[in-house]
Amino acid sequence: MTAPIMTRPEAPSQGASSPASAPAPVAALPRKRRTNPYSWLTESLGKGVAHVFLIAWAVIALFPILWGVFSSLKANDEIFASPWAMPEVLQWDNYVRAWNEADIGRYFWNTIVVVGGSLIVTMVLGAMVAYVLARFQFRLNRPIFYLFMVGMMFPIFLAIVPLFFVVNDLGLLGTHLGLILVLSAYGLPFTVFFLVGFFATLPESVAEAALLDGCGHAETFFRIMLPMAKPGLVSVGIFNFLNLWNNYLIPLVLNPDPEKYVLSQGLASLAITQGYAADYGALFAGLVIAMLPVLAAYLAFHRQLQGGISLGALK
Repeated sequence: MTAPIMTRPEAPSQGASSPASAPAPVAALPRKRRTNPYSWLTESLGKGVAHVFLIAWAVIALFPILWGVFSSLKANDEIFASPWAMPEVLQWDNYVRAWNEADIGRYFWNTIVVVGGSLIVTMVLGAMVAYVLARFQFRLNRPIFYLFMVGMMFPIFLAIVPLFFVVNDLGLLGTHLGLILVLSAYGLPFTVFFLVGFFATLPESVAEAALLDGCGHAETFFRIMLPMAKPGLVSVGIFNFLNLWNNYLIPLVLNPDPEKYVLSQGLASLAITQGYAADYGALFAGLVIAMLPVLAAYLAFHRQLQGGISLGALK
């Protein structure tokens, strides 16, 4: 005779519901009473004022650009007779005359050479200096950093006369090389100040891993740390590009050769010293040509610029 098999009572499944394990009904939370019955009205008014302000700001910023573009497509008589009207017939010849006869093309290429060379020198040297100041501790670290900060706050008007004699003594007056070196030195303090924060917050473990894998300090900088600082590099690169492209005082003093004028010098010379009053259509066309690279750079990199500024603010 076999003994009866005793079976253990099955435990209730996890999903099964039983009166004992059923969760207690959640009591309805009392509604929070609105402390200010007019808060929605205040919030709506705040949004409305902000939208009106932004629309007004956009109109103020866009109006001169659109007026310049429309004026560049008008004849001279039409510019003076109806300055606020749309062009009756598009005068594309204004751009041809501005490029060929008014030497805007030569000024444009001179500007490309000067701004491109200055931007490359400023970004490379600025990134290297900022990386060393941010990642390496040595005795003169802080004095060198503060020296760059003083250079950023020093007004260019006080340095322009001694700068003229220094460049002249070096035989670089009226040359693109002299202009590139001076503009690069002028942009270095801001570049170093902007990039030190980015390099200081990059993870130390990444650089240590690269060094353990056999990379030297230079290879670690160019292959590892420099790509990681791309948001900061793009942001400060755009700021430097805008500053270099629109710079007028330094080229005016250090670049007296008309054959090597940059755009800011060329446009000022056409509008003032050379009496270009007979062809305002071509002059407006030159202004638009000078403005296009700046607009293109901003439209192409505005997301990176906003992201880099946000990261810099957080860091």
